Amino acid sequence: MTSLQRREQLIEVGRSLFAAKGFEAVSVEEIAAHAKVSKPIVYEHFGGKEGLYAVIVDREMRALTGTLTAALDDPTVHPRQIVERTALALLTYIEENAEGFQVLVRDSPSTDPSGSFSSLMGDIAVRVEDILSETFKRQKLSAKGVPYYAQMLVGMTVFTGQYWADRPKVSKEQLAAYIVDLAWHGLSRLDSKPQLFFEGAKARKEAERRAKRESDSGSSDSDQTSSAQSDPEHATGEDSGLQNMSSGAQVTQHSAESGGEVLRFEQETEHND
Repeated sequence: MTSLQRREQLIEVGRSLFAAKGFEAVSVEEIAAHAKVSKPIVYEHFGGKEGLYAVIVDREMRALTGTLTAALDDPTVHPRQIVERTALALLTYIEENAEGFQVLVRDSPSTDPSGSFSSLMGDIAVRVEDILSETFKRQKLSAKGVPYYAQMLVGMTVFTGQYWADRPKVSKEQLAAYIVDLAWHGLSRLDSKPQLFFEGAKARKEAERRAKRESDSGSSDSDQTSSAQSDPEHATGEDSGLQNMSSGAQVTQHSAESGGEVLRFEQETEHND
């Protein structure tokens, strides 16, 4: 075996061990034993497991960066095609480089954070951000949320890919379709000023105002009932029927207000479509 062949052999052995056990759990002795060489051979080629790990990570980072960059580098195509192409490119990399991907996402030494997987994903998110910025301008949407939307898209795709790598129960094309379906329909229905409808400070204030209106209305009805009860001439079955009608009206009003919230939400969504 030539020196170059031996080096490639050690890289393959190291990649398998690092993928299966993580950086910290692998020793130089274990690498040498799996490659059926002595420890000095590993030190001669890489200076130790840190050097071997760095070479493996560098190769995988270059391969993945090239794959994703190529998918994002054609701004002339339809935006949905970019989303489809990028999701499929990442899943293809995971499928064809399972061990390399595991090395990237597993625990790693913190000696070079700029060369980490999270750093790579940050770079990709910046590219996605540039693409979204142009799209948002054309759609006259606020650009304030663009950096966050970019992180959401990248994070959703990467974490789903990690999950799929351990549970490949569907094809990469089908999984890419799932990712794009959620991402694209979300992007196509963005509000110019998104807000929470049922949670958050603004929603709580609206709920408090609604409860106060209902409480005030209930107090008014209670006063009328007390007045009727104090007047024997009005304490008739007819009055009881009127009280029941009043209570029913309150329920109807409450239902209408609650339904109105949902209706406004649906109308705004349809308007944004």
